Amino acid sequence: MNIRLFCLLCVCFAVSCLISGPVAAQTENQQRPNILLITADNLGYGDLGCYGNKVMQTPRLDQLAREGTRLTDFYTASPTCTVSRATLLTGRYPQRIGLNHQLSAEENYADGLRQSEKLIPQYLKPQGYKTACFGKWNVGFSPGSRPTERGFDQFFGFAAGNIDYYHHYYAGRHDLWRGLKEVFVKGYSTDLFADEACQFITENQQRPFFIYLPFNAPHFPSKRNKQPGQGNEWQAPDSAFAAYGYSPQTTNPQERYRAVVTALDTAIGRVLDQLDACGLRDKTLVIWYSDNGAFMLKDRGLEVASNKPLRDGGVTLWEGGIRVPAIVRYPGHIKAGSVNSSPLISLDILPTLIAVSGGKLPGDRRLDGKNMLPVLEHPETAEPRTFFFQYRKYGAIRHANYKLIQTNPKQPFMLFDLDQDLGETTDLADQKPKIAAQMEAAYKSWVQRTKAD
Repeated sequence: MNIRLFCLLCVCFAVSCLISGPVAAQTENQQRPNILLITADNLGYGDLGCYGNKVMQTPRLDQLAREGTRLTDFYTASPTCTVSRATLLTGRYPQRIGLNHQLSAEENYADGLRQSEKLIPQYLKPQGYKTACFGKWNVGFSPGSRPTERGFDQFFGFAAGNIDYYHHYYAGRHDLWRGLKEVFVKGYSTDLFADEACQFITENQQRPFFIYLPFNAPHFPSKRNKQPGQGNEWQAPDSAFAAYGYSPQTTNPQERYRAVVTALDTAIGRVLDQLDACGLRDKTLVIWYSDNGAFMLKDRGLEVASNKPLRDGGVTLWEGGIRVPAIVRYPGHIKAGSVNSSPLISLDILPTLIAVSGGKLPGDRRLDGKNMLPVLEHPETAEPRTFFFQYRKYGAIRHANYKLIQTNPKQPFMLFDLDQDLGETTDLADQKPKIAAQMEAAYKSWVQRTKAD
């Protein structure tokens, strides 16, 4: 080979490396799906049209269910806001991460979730994802604990567990942030968060992105959020009341709650429309669910949400507190219009996102869920799962069709067959003592071995 030919080959090889590197990376990025993870706040199992509610106007979530799969046996790892979000972001049981209580007003601005925990965006960024969080944070907001310090490239939202929808105050403190800076922006919070998501989609449509969109709707109203002269009530735009023919001035809590849910549905629809406008529907995995069950606020006269046909609601371990509505859409992977009764849990979301992004499971910590995509694609392959729950005085375990629950350490465990008794009305512990004993032993063993790392 003469020197001229050798030099020419070297130049060609060098040029090909320069070209193929970026092209290969670009092709790899295009193959990774965008991820849109949306949560509602305290929405009941029976609060959507696609879950059997004949009155609630939720056309966009109903449409999402027709385009994807509706999950009937999806659980959140905790029945309260802070802990459900912490377990979602880490993929780990609350006992393992050392956070198993709802953050109080001032606690929201302290450490909360310890900074050594690795969160979803920190797994996705090495895979080339642009990451954003728009909405309710609620897992700690001290320096080092804020979203843009935990793997999110962008954040627009609030630190606490609940804010006024229009004034963005909680417990007398203004609470709206962009990144690390407090901002004063006018508008209905649900719409503001949807606006941010739409803009982010438009600006990042050429690369894989992850959007965590934790809405604060339809969280129940709190006297801590009230402005002077303001009633303690759900807030929604006039258009949401008009969907039912209600007056925006109605004082009926049921009517006001429905309007808030419909406003949430409309906002989610706008974000999904933005995916379509950018040609990203078929390239995006959409996961939507409620962070925990609706609260049954009998003492406040606000028992207006529906967890039917489940028992009780938020902050309990009855099915109404932990079994939540959930929908997943992933074109080309999940059959449209399907209903999936496989037992799944919010702890499964992180392992699923690691898998679809091409990442690897961590070697330095245990994740408590598993990749749920195979079961979503092929429901017939689902196997019995065992889920554990512990919150306050409650303890529970679900295995296959059985649920064992204790509402107080001084009370005996109760056993229910969820296939035959979804409303948990008939205790079978005396009729099936062997099953009850085995499940109780499994629960107590889990409590002993699942300690904070």
